[in-house]
Amino acid sequence: MEWRGRRQSDNVEDRRGNSGGSPFGRGGGFSFPSGGGVRRAGGGLSIGTIIFLVVIYLIFKAMGIDLMQVLDGGGMSSGPGYEQSQSAGTRTPANDEMTAFVRTVLAETEDTWNGIFQAQGRNYEEPRLVLFSGQTQSACGFASAATGPFYCPGDHKVYLDTTFFQELSDRFGASGDFAEAYVVAHEVGHHVQNLLGILPKFNQARQRMSEEEANKMSVRVELQADCFAGIWGKYTQQKGILEAGDLEEALNAAQQIGDDTLQKRSQGYVVPESFNHGTSAQRARWFKRGFDSGQLTACDTFSGPV
Repeated sequence: MEWRGRRQSDNVEDRRGNSGGSPFGRGGGFSFPSGGGVRRAGGGLSIGTIIFLVVIYLIFKAMGIDLMQVLDGGGMSSGPGYEQSQSAGTRTPANDEMTAFVRTVLAETEDTWNGIFQAQGRNYEEPRLVLFSGQTQSACGFASAATGPFYCPGDHKVYLDTTFFQELSDRFGASGDFAEAYVVAHEVGHHVQNLLGILPKFNQARQRMSEEEANKMSVRVELQADCFAGIWGKYTQQKGILEAGDLEEALNAAQQIGDDTLQKRSQGYVVPESFNHGTSAQRARWFKRGFDSGQLTACDTFSGPV
């Protein structure tokens, strides 16, 4: 994927220096490990708790103690262009190559979906993407690295732990920059679903469903996000960004994180009624369907079999 030298999005928050995602975090997940996830809003700090924390912060500020610095790294400020990482004694460049890659991929999704929404006479609200290490706070609750990349409809943000791409390659055998780009595009696909009203309807409906019924509906939601990621892939291909083997990287990633493949790897057998993201074949097929068509109408996973 020829991503270097292209426009980078400003809609990225880098929280990697926030030592555990404190409520005072400064600005700039795929339900792990199955790939591509949505988390429901809720589970965050209460209004009373937030007010209490703000009061405490102001009291310490008046005493000359900056809690931001204390929480960020024992009172030590980072050098220009760097943020203290959670690993002791290490620092992460705020403009490192991975960050540049994520910003570029996010920018490409912005171009794609702005164009599609404008063609329909709609405005596309661009999501923000949060880079974190270890753990962080979202409007959908507290998230750790084990959560994997996810989208939170409560704050319209995509959350991505910075170590996930390495694990995607090492643990799941899905290497390559376009495989990584597929992960970001899938989560942005959930944001598109949110804007189109699909996620709110699903979250309302599943309150009345059994666990098995909710899992079946979740599979359709996730496969549609895969299809939307495929649409983005089509637009990048039309720009001449893709290189030989890129499509195969994305299809391999989709296959490696299918529910059946993951269950076989972890426990040696599959439990179909517990699937909530789709099989390897389904995920690859729906991504390819979006890639081949480039049309939203091709991504109706809610009518007929998947």
